Amino acid sequence: MSFLGLGRPQPTSEEKITAIQTEMKMITQMHDRLTKACAKKCVPNDYRESELNKGESVCLDRCAAKFFDVHLKVSELMQGQMQQQQAGGSGSGGFGFGG
Repeated sequence: MSFLGLGRPQPTSEEKITAIQTEMKMITQMHDRLTKACAKKCVPNDYRESELNKGESVCLDRCAAKFFDVHLKVSELMQGQMQQQQAGGSGSGGFGFGG
């Protein structure tokens, strides 16, 4: 409970479980997108060896790093846009486009 009962009420156990389930679903979807995108880019369809070669491994490493870098930048941008809208922002359309 917040100080003197002010502020947001604490979420119930059911709300916490729902939030965790939603987050797990988002993480799973992100992992699936990462796997599909990087495997398509870095691993040939005709497997020649049972293990990844050095070039494929380096490609997958760089692809994953870029994927997470872009994900982080997009998340930061979206958070900034939401904060502007909540603070009575520009009144334009979503993500600063048109309006």
